[in-house]
Amino acid sequence: MGQDITTAMTAAGLNLIQQALSIYDSDLRLAVCNRRFCEMFNLPDSLSTRGALFEDTIRFLVGRGEYGEVEDVEEAIAARVEAARAFEPHYLERMRPNGRWVSVEGAPLTTGGWITVYTDITEIKVQEGLLRARSEELSGQVLANAERLSQANRQLASANIALEETKRQLMEMEARTRLTTEMMPAHIAHVDRELRYTYTNRRLSSVMPGVGRPQSIMGLTGREALGDTTFDKIEPYLLRALNGEASVFEFADDANGRRIRAAFTPDQTNGGPINGVYILAMNVTEEVQARSALMQTRKRELAAQLTSGLAHDFANLLTIILGLQGRLERVSLPGNAAEIVAATIAAARRGGTLLDRIAGISGKRELRPVVTDMRQFLTDLSVLADPILPEQITLWMAREGLEAPLLLDAGMLQDALVNLVLNARDAMGSKAGKITLTARALRETWLELVVEDDGPGFSDIALERGLDPFFTTKGGEGSGLGLAMIYDQITLAGGTVRLRNRPTGGGIVTLRLPLRPVHKAIEPGMVLLVEDRIEIREDVREMLRAMGHSVIEASTADEGLALASLPGLTMVLSDISLPGKLTGVDLVETLAQNGMKGRCFLMTSLPPPNPLRARAAAQFPVLSKPFDAAQLAALLIPEAP
Repeated sequence: MGQDITTAMTAAGLNLIQQALSIYDSDLRLAVCNRRFCEMFNLPDSLSTRGALFEDTIRFLVGRGEYGEVEDVEEAIAARVEAARAFEPHYLERMRPNGRWVSVEGAPLTTGGWITVYTDITEIKVQEGLLRARSEELSGQVLANAERLSQANRQLASANIALEETKRQLMEMEARTRLTTEMMPAHIAHVDRELRYTYTNRRLSSVMPGVGRPQSIMGLTGREALGDTTFDKIEPYLLRALNGEASVFEFADDANGRRIRAAFTPDQTNGGPINGVYILAMNVTEEVQARSALMQTRKRELAAQLTSGLAHDFANLLTIILGLQGRLERVSLPGNAAEIVAATIAAARRGGTLLDRIAGISGKRELRPVVTDMRQFLTDLSVLADPILPEQITLWMAREGLEAPLLLDAGMLQDALVNLVLNARDAMGSKAGKITLTARALRETWLELVVEDDGPGFSDIALERGLDPFFTTKGGEGSGLGLAMIYDQITLAGGTVRLRNRPTGGGIVTLRLPLRPVHKAIEPGMVLLVEDRIEIREDVREMLRAMGHSVIEASTADEGLALASLPGLTMVLSDISLPGKLTGVDLVETLAQNGMKGRCFLMTSLPPPNPLRARAAAQFPVLSKPFDAAQLAALLIPEAP
């Protein structure tokens, strides 16, 4: 309705214009015209209707003699259509068959198409004729100049109108461009050859926040806007861009701990001089975390493929060795043979332990995040670590902030920290001192855990290769898998591991994990639990009830579909493998297609490569069996807005 009113108002406005006006689109079809256009050329309805072809209109006008006598009608039509397709602005004056004069002023549209204005200038031409007839005393040259000046003035007026329209369109385009750049989640800027900002979309503070950085950077140099540390990292790439070389690189912004990807493009047009550099900077911290986890997963998969066959054969050999040595141990042996047998058995068992650790680092371990209170986590860690430390070594723990619960794999992190405490204990040996563990939030991006000791610190080769599998400085006492397993676990979670030494002596290991605070609690609701095994259904039901939920139960997908229509249902938790034709995946897919408002979750004992599980994981959260109440609670946490 509103569009019809707007169209009617537009048509009424065009009809008030004294000149004839027509607009053809880029395909030379009539988009709009006013009544004066139809009346001036006496056009039939078929040629004044939206969509009429420009070529048909020209054919009509040629047939009416609008362009005088022509020898070849089709050639004349083709010439005018071809001229129109060039979309070049023009101005001309011609006499019509009825003796009246008309000026034709055409201009292309930026959106594609063509607008033409026809003005009856017969009175002007009559006045020019009278001037010529009554001004015989004027020389023909003066009169001709006057006529040319009059025509030039009209052309100038037409050009001024076109110029103003172009200016308006450029201003609109600039406004749209600025609005677009302001909406982008990236810092977009331009610096001149002195590396001074001439344009910015005001996104620097959101991409690279930092204490002390100016809010407005227009007119500042890059060093003044970013600070010495950050600018020193990007300056070589800016200089390369000023020499005509575009580049993209990533760096860590020390001011906020984020990973930034920056692109530098020379400001150069058609091989001309380089006037500056265009800059595009984005925060890619989460992408880098995910990429690190993915790369580590691929490494684990490759390691699993390389070691699985070897580990299998080695395990068989160890089984045979243990069996044979066990027989020898049960018979009476002369001399020190019994000691040799016992040592052989101990070595074989150590080999079995090493196989278990290899399986741990190369197997497809899944993250099991749970809602974790860091105060209680550190308390539990102290209970585990204190008994393994000698009396002369104390364990100090510090927590900076971290009041809100976090979502992390507490079991994995606990294993890693206990391993680091053991390494620190071994490094200190019989020396008295302390091991310090500090947990803090780093710039709202990372959970940072720092383990320091009073030992001798890392050697140069340990700093270089300490995270490599099988590297050890303990000789025959170490397997070389401790730090490598920590590195594997932390990077799988999207984090980083760093080894360094304190200036005053002692080693420092810094772990960083993505900081994922839990701001929302799980609100109690009604849960549809679909599980065919009674004992599992009973256990999960009690977990859900302990969280405050009410539970309705089903053992098949068909039963679940029948119960899903009950009012007040807020969640569905279903096993993937169910008896009957429909799987749990079929169930939740059907509920989602039917517009169910509640959230859907799946649980399974199928391995990740299983096609059915992969199909489920692509659409819904999936929880691996077996799981405990904390892992189930982490699955059900509402998503951040």
